[in-house]
Amino acid sequence: MDMVIWTIAMTAALVVGLFVLLVSGVICTVFTDSVLPPGIQGPGKLRLIYGIQVAIGTLGNIAQNLCLGPQITFVRYLRRKALKTKHKEETGLITQDVQFDDVPVRVYQPRPVSAGKRRGILYFHGGGWVFGSIDEYDHLCRYIAKETGSVVVSVKYRLAPEHRYPAQFEDCLNATLHFLKTADDYGVDSSRIVVSGDSAGGNLTAAVCLRISAMEERSGLPPPCAQVMIYPPLQMVDFDLPSYQQNQCVPLLFRTRMIFFYLQYLNGDMSLGEDVLSGHHLPVQLKTNYRKWVKADLIPSEFQVGAHKPNLVLTHEEDVYDLVKPSFEPTFSPLLATDAAISKLPPTYILTCQFDVLRDDGLLFKKRLEDNGVPVSWYHIQDGFHGIISFFNNGYLTFPSGKKAVDNIVSFLKDI
Repeated sequence: MDMVIWTIAMTAALVVGLFVLLVSGVICTVFTDSVLPPGIQGPGKLRLIYGIQVAIGTLGNIAQNLCLGPQITFVRYLRRKALKTKHKEETGLITQDVQFDDVPVRVYQPRPVSAGKRRGILYFHGGGWVFGSIDEYDHLCRYIAKETGSVVVSVKYRLAPEHRYPAQFEDCLNATLHFLKTADDYGVDSSRIVVSGDSAGGNLTAAVCLRISAMEERSGLPPPCAQVMIYPPLQMVDFDLPSYQQNQCVPLLFRTRMIFFYLQYLNGDMSLGEDVLSGHHLPVQLKTNYRKWVKADLIPSEFQVGAHKPNLVLTHEEDVYDLVKPSFEPTFSPLLATDAAISKLPPTYILTCQFDVLRDDGLLFKKRLEDNGVPVSWYHIQDGFHGIISFFNNGYLTFPSGKKAVDNIVSFLKDI
């Protein structure tokens, strides 16, 4: 009996010790690796969320080292458990999980059935093409469907590293085309379908709209009537834009983490990270060509405050360039599409956050659209950070600016 008690006591001590080490490591990482600039909303809550992310990543790494499975698989599972908030089932909605051209989707239909045809909204979730799910975005899609009286389709596209570019893009494109073809079945006016998404989903939104606008004449389908892009990543050319430098260590998206997501989406070769970060992945001639669309001088002066240093790299690694070539396609980097292609895009809503590495991608795309005569509605969260709309209605972890932003998006959609 004494041996049993001793074993239990030692096991308990070990568990407590490991827990203390984990918590200590998380706290140390949160306070040493991240920077919360003055003016950012809810710094205490943001540190807590970032701490949860660090803890989840650490547990996933431990599981992988114990040969319990890939880290990403564990991180996905733990994220769903830790970050998903219980939300009340909306009684005014009918939901169903179906497939659109072999792509899983969740359809949210307001009840009662409308006498006329409703607006339709496709939503592509964020998560760096690696994380995220329709379950994690269920509360947001329910809110949008109920508040706008629209049929919302949330798309469960394939994720990296199991699937690489262009799998995610193709899933979103196929789901969109299917919805355009079958809109009548859901009581939706096919001429009032909006494509939308946040973060990686914002990238996929622009990519899908670019492809559909290019095939519009031969498809016989009406194009999307608008696109909603929420802090989208739009180019893998320049990681030295002001927002990348100003916010490189601001949670919830670091500069190096964005490169990780891009490379996971592209080909999974993490050894290319330093070359991409330093600009050695792009030939000088291409870099010069893209500077007409991607450079700090095109960003309003109020966003250039700080020690911004332009990238002056004049050499490149040819083998690296060969490996990242697909990243310069418009369906990967929509900011690099031609003026002719940009001019065909539908009216656009763009949301940016001040303390987000992707802020300037949104600002540059806004300028490109306006220069090519495309109407743009822009909403900027002055105290916002990347991912803030995911916390628009999450109990203690709610951020008022996230709620205002979601309601602003709802207002835009209601006018369509």
